[in-house]
Amino acid sequence: MALIPLLVLMETSHTPGNILIVGATVVLPDSTRLADVRVKNGIIDAVSAPNELNHLDDELLIDGSGLHLLPGIIDPQVHFRDPGQPEKEDLGSGSAAAVSGGVTSFLDMPNNKPSITNMAGMQMKLDTAAAKCVNNYGFFIGATPDNVEDLQEAVGTPEAPLAVPGICGIKIFMGSSTGTLLVNERDALENIFSKTAGLIAVHAEDEKRLVSRYPDYENRTDVAAHAEWRDDITALLATQLSVELAQMYNHRLHVLHLTSGLEADWLNGITTLPSQAGEGAIITTETLPQHLTLTDVDVAEQGTRLQMNPPIRYQEDKDILWRRLLDGTIQCIATDHAPHPLEAKALGFPKAPSGMPGVETSLAVMLTHAKSGRCTIEQVAQWMSTNVADCFNMIGKGSIEVGLDADLVLVDMETVQEVKDENSWARVGWNPFNGHELVGWAKVTIVAGVPVFERTEATGPKGRILVEKGTSGSPILMGPWK
Repeated sequence: MALIPLLVLMETSHTPGNILIVGATVVLPDSTRLADVRVKNGIIDAVSAPNELNHLDDELLIDGSGLHLLPGIIDPQVHFRDPGQPEKEDLGSGSAAAVSGGVTSFLDMPNNKPSITNMAGMQMKLDTAAAKCVNNYGFFIGATPDNVEDLQEAVGTPEAPLAVPGICGIKIFMGSSTGTLLVNERDALENIFSKTAGLIAVHAEDEKRLVSRYPDYENRTDVAAHAEWRDDITALLATQLSVELAQMYNHRLHVLHLTSGLEADWLNGITTLPSQAGEGAIITTETLPQHLTLTDVDVAEQGTRLQMNPPIRYQEDKDILWRRLLDGTIQCIATDHAPHPLEAKALGFPKAPSGMPGVETSLAVMLTHAKSGRCTIEQVAQWMSTNVADCFNMIGKGSIEVGLDADLVLVDMETVQEVKDENSWARVGWNPFNGHELVGWAKVTIVAGVPVFERTEATGPKGRILVEKGTSGSPILMGPWK
């Protein structure tokens, strides 16, 4: 049987959503082995030993020889800036950037212009995503000190939890970051934790400590002051408070972008995957490729390009984050993709905004760590797909199994490619890993059985999008949390 060159995937005659992938090394839940994978109507239909499945006339044939097939990456924390900041990103450009990095599903944050704090805003974002995205999507609703009734409309009450397709939970900014959302007083936090259902995700920085310490740093212009001001105790205090409230009200909690060894060690024995949880509050956390790869040394070299909230910290923090990721204290990996134009970043500290792109290189960064022996390819698939689906109670996502959604990515673990700003799909046109040499780049990204992106010799290192915006992807289905 003739194999179809990847470059002409979309020009061949087949039924959309029907694919046969042959010859790849497939990362399965129980093993990694050479296998062929059949997809019918966007669902994984069969996984077999090589050469056991005959190519059918109505299915696209993809040669995966020399490549690894992984479950599609699920990024549980992005800021695609839609609505209100199209110069930074929108759902269309962010979605395109995501699939170029093998990300088949994402969860987007509510600190937009205006902030998304009610169901009208949530529906607007869902409608915009349906028109612009090429992968699957979900959205957090933003908490304010006085919008509990709006939150209940999105996620329900403890007595009557809701699961609305495409709504993944409540986002609370416990400390000031980018945008206007802030809930830092205990009474307001207790009101939210006690009266809502769903998952609460927290940006854990203690606002009172930030404010009280600010005078000591307000005249500093060196970027090192950023991590000194937003120190690990600032993060730990907010993490401890959110855990206390989750345990008090038996509320599902996810601590976003863990950056400090102090927090990671404190959370040991507290966090667990929902599928492995017993009685009591289910608490999970995540970390970022940036914090597993970069330190204050890199920040000193690159300046405010690497400024983010919470900040990139020190070698000891990086070492502890790795240890706690490997022992299961940290369940999953996100990017906190939060782009700003380089002109704004060039303003220097403290005027430059915090945040950086991430979705295009997150998988390659982590697979490069696997190539170096820091972890395994299987662990990367767990942290970036399987465990994310578990943490957010996603239906049909997270692994290559018969009956699940055919969200997949073929990656090249042998070819080294340098990260270059000029190849960015993100609208701001730059990447924090510029100059790094990585393996594990997405060669083909597949959403519900439809190839949406390819990177070949013919396309060049940037690759190309294979579908029109709005023609692929759907709201993520997630089960309800009490």
